[in-house]
Amino acid sequence: MWIPQPPQPVEKGRSSKAGKESVDATDELIDSSMKTLKVHPDEREAAKETLRRREGVRVTTTDIKQHESNATARPMLANNGAMSTFVGEFDVESKLTSEKFVCRFSHMWNGIATRHADTIDTKFYVNGEAQVVGLAHTAFVTFRDKTGRDLTDREASFIAAEYLRERLEQDDVRPLYDAFHDDVMRLIDAIGIK
Repeated sequence: MWIPQPPQPVEKGRSSKAGKESVDATDELIDSSMKTLKVHPDEREAAKETLRRREGVRVTTTDIKQHESNATARPMLANNGAMSTFVGEFDVESKLTSEKFVCRFSHMWNGIATRHADTIDTKFYVNGEAQVVGLAHTAFVTFRDKTGRDLTDREASFIAAEYLRERLEQDDVRPLYDAFHDDVMRLIDAIGIK
């Protein structure tokens, strides 16, 4: 049985982006994403610290050769804490009616299991009512092909929150939203996920 080993530090001279530029990019990504979603400053600092620890870490295993990798971890929003805390509570005001919506992220799951859709479904409570945002799985595949890494659940929850914010600002209130491939890719760029 293969047992994962803890990440080992990269040897000197191995990582090309372990310098200040990488830290600045990470800080920018976290700040822009978390400020938009009104994440508490303490949570922002905790996420930054986690990413700083992960930068420049080489993932290796010593047990089985086929699992060995010299890949360097890239800046990302890690899945730390309970899933319901990935996105802090946020407010949205409709641009059409000035109605205020209080949104709270609950959790996410694979949409094929419940509604036979090729999506990652995320659940939010908007003014206490459950609403689901389905993110097109094809966008996750495109992102992985472009960047060489998967989107984390936390990053996906931020994308869904931004999509929900856009819909509610247009007073588009319904129990189920489907964010198509192009919408998800646009939001990935807008949030600054790399």
